[in-house]
Amino acid sequence: MTTNAESVSGWMLAQIEKDACLYQDDVVDHIVRAKAEVLLRENAEGNLVLATAVLNAFKKLTTDSVVWVGPDKYWRWRVAEDEPGRNARG
Repeated sequence: MTTNAESVSGWMLAQIEKDACLYQDDVVDHIVRAKAEVLLRENAEGNLVLATAVLNAFKKLTTDSVVWVGPDKYWRWRVAEDEPGRNARG
């Protein structure tokens, strides 16, 4: 099976359906294990993070249902208390 941005985003959604949240580090580990490092990039701090293609594919699947909690670097289901937009406080 080819690992691409769409397959990773589908895996990400399945993990959220199973666990209700998903940490960025777990996605990076999944991509590294799949030997698909082309789907990663290095951020300003020198850490591996998801490439834009993966983030865009995941956003397409979850635009209104999932939010990103930046301080803790994870995604979770949107709740009524969340403000509009993709980012949430916790």
